[in-house]
Amino acid sequence: MDLSDALDKLNSHLPLKAKQSQLEAQLRELHIAILRHFATAGQALTRAQIAQQLGNDGVAATLARLADDDLVVLTPDRRNIAGAYPFSAEERLHAVLVNGHTVRAMCALDALAIAPMFETATRIDSRCHVSDTPVEIHMQGAELLSARPGDIRVGIHWQGTSGCAARNLCLEMVFLRDAETAQHWQQQDSDNISLFELPDAVRFAAAYFRPLLEDDA
Repeated sequence: MDLSDALDKLNSHLPLKAKQSQLEAQLRELHIAILRHFATAGQALTRAQIAQQLGNDGVAATLARLADDDLVVLTPDRRNIAGAYPFSAEERLHAVLVNGHTVRAMCALDALAIAPMFETATRIDSRCHVSDTPVEIHMQGAELLSARPGDIRVGIHWQGTSGCAARNLCLEMVFLRDAETAQHWQQQDSDNISLFELPDAVRFAAAYFRPLLEDDA
């Protein structure tokens, strides 16, 4: 699958930019602020911080709207933000060091997106989905500085989101330690699994996520 087709397919499964563009201007600005706060502070905006922008009466309705559009993931009590693609405040396999903070990424593709989204340096610590081999990737913006092991692949097992990609599709967007491991994993469901070399996966992630920081609606 080439990158253009992959981008179209991901946007059909999880149309983040399209959903963001449909928001009222104030909510689009808030969504961008949520993403930037994850990158700079290493955590989600709190209800109090959201209330400073919207007023206390608007917080619950705003969080519900963003969650219904799958632009954010909420805690089980639906009172606080548990994630906003590509970031997660929940425990996830993919840890990303950015701006001195360790954050979690929803999936392998999300982890690769953070450096090019914010034109910053990151270190990704994760594991191969099949072998549990440690994966370590250093990036500066869209540039791959180093990767260990040296032949990492990113795999996507395409599936529906059932309204929240974080609970299903994201769990099947994974790092694989090398081409042989990736091909073996793909054979489980070759019609629905796509594989990407690491540089291609970075370009894919950047093309998908960068538009979320552009309020061009």
